[in-house]
Amino acid sequence: MRILDRYIFKPIIETFLGCLCIFIFLYIISDTLAHLDEILKNRIGLSAVYQYYLAYLPIIFTQTSPIALLLAAIYTFGRLNRNNELLAMRSSGLSLWQISAPLLVIGLALSMGVFFVNERLVPQAQAQSEKMKGYFEGDKQTVHKEEIINNLAFYGLKNRLFFVNSFDTKDNIMKGITILEHDEEQNLIAKIVAAQGLYKDNLWIFYEFTKFQFDRYGHIAADTIYNPEQIMDITDSPEDLLSQSKRPELMNIGQLENYIWRLKKSGAAQPVRNLSVDLYQRYASSASSLILILIGIPFSFMIRKRANLFSSFGICILISFLYYIFTAIGLALGKAGVIFPFVSVWLIPLAFSLWALNAISKAS
Repeated sequence: MRILDRYIFKPIIETFLGCLCIFIFLYIISDTLAHLDEILKNRIGLSAVYQYYLAYLPIIFTQTSPIALLLAAIYTFGRLNRNNELLAMRSSGLSLWQISAPLLVIGLALSMGVFFVNERLVPQAQAQSEKMKGYFEGDKQTVHKEEIINNLAFYGLKNRLFFVNSFDTKDNIMKGITILEHDEEQNLIAKIVAAQGLYKDNLWIFYEFTKFQFDRYGHIAADTIYNPEQIMDITDSPEDLLSQSKRPELMNIGQLENYIWRLKKSGAAQPVRNLSVDLYQRYASSASSLILILIGIPFSFMIRKRANLFSSFGICILISFLYYIFTAIGLALGKAGVIFPFVSVWLIPLAFSLWALNAISKAS
């Protein structure tokens, strides 16, 4: 590493870590004050509060680290510009790309780190923090592992939509089962009702099984089928049910891709489109650290006389607000079906990146 790179690298890292700690501290303080009445009312101990925020820490990190790095970059380069150090670097023949190289490396490393945390830690952190939050609100049982899932709904293979009143994950028993079968055009062709379903020897056995078949007009087309015990041609295992019982934000990328694949087999167009947007956003959100850095570099070299923390913070907030508000608009358009999911997620990051690259090239 060049001496100049180390000279730029060190203050950025120091400022980034300082800003990150401040953001995390303020986040915890504000969230604690918001739940203070519940904590005092239910007499929650300090150890439970500590466990809650320890579990929530990965989520806070992914939300605040891109902004902390952007603030660190704008402040550091603004200070260098104010002291005419950037002018000296340019006079020695260095381009803005060469000067900004350490910052881009940090941004790339942080994006990779955010992706890793989002994939490996955030789903578990979200589930654990929700359990602890329920404990704060007085539900003492939410901290324990649930063995029975109530009101389960999911899409299965062969274009089936399942509704289950309760699912015992320990004994693999479903109760209160309703299954709606559809054709390729999403017309209802059959309805299956069963009092109970048991998974045994890789087979689902339904008890008190009743099947209604419908014609294309929605009328019963054949005699009702009833069996006290019926072996079902359902390939979904209990593990599949458990994976689909999670909300999308509690799934990692692999689980979300598998869920989308199952929905596509069922022909559920709207859920597939919404979840596809969420899937692509997992990648785009991880890249936001690098993208925000690219956007911030031109602004950093414009700061001259007032390179203090407050002016840097103002510019940081403005850039972050514009980026995230336009990103939210793009996601909404994708989920509404106005544009393709992939385009809706990457359109704004790509547009901002191209603008930043063009601005840096002109300044060089």
